[in-house]
Amino acid sequence: MQREKAFILWFKDLKIEDVPFVGGKNASLGEMYRELTKKGVRIPNGFAITAHAYRYLLKHSGIEAEMRTLLKDIDVKNVRQLAERGKRIRELIRRAEFPDDLQDAILSAYMQLSRQYGTPEVDVAVRSSATAEDLPEASFAGQQETYLNIVGKHALLDACRNCFASLFTNRAIAYLSLIHI
Repeated sequence: MQREKAFILWFKDLKIEDVPFVGGKNASLGEMYRELTKKGVRIPNGFAITAHAYRYLLKHSGIEAEMRTLLKDIDVKNVRQLAERGKRIRELIRRAEFPDDLQDAILSAYMQLSRQYGTPEVDVAVRSSATAEDLPEASFAGQQETYLNIVGKHALLDACRNCFASLFTNRAIAYLSLIHI
């Protein structure tokens, strides 16, 4: 499968050039895992859920059009409007159903990782990794949520939804309006 259409990319396969597919944090983790484990440095393995997978979820769950409508003509200086629309978008994402093929890919990777660590269900971290550019006066760093010690298939999918939803905090929406000017 082409990298551009993959739902999952493993750390061992990631390079810094993969920022558009998995974001800076994941691309850096992949670089570290790939380069340092062969030198004896113990770095936990993992996988990234790709930007394509995120867009696929939005499209195939049927929420993409409504999200676009909510973001259209948003006045990020109107705090009440920003808060209301951001909340509605986050709720849409949190209620979104993963398409079967995407859910299967995520859970299959999770089970493979669990087997690698010799446990039925390994603890994982679910973290955002922005693919958008930082600006000199503003950064995506710390704007989205991180979920630690996630155990189990259901908890993993919920954490993924919550992490995706955190892309639309009020602060993140306002920031995105800066880079789309």
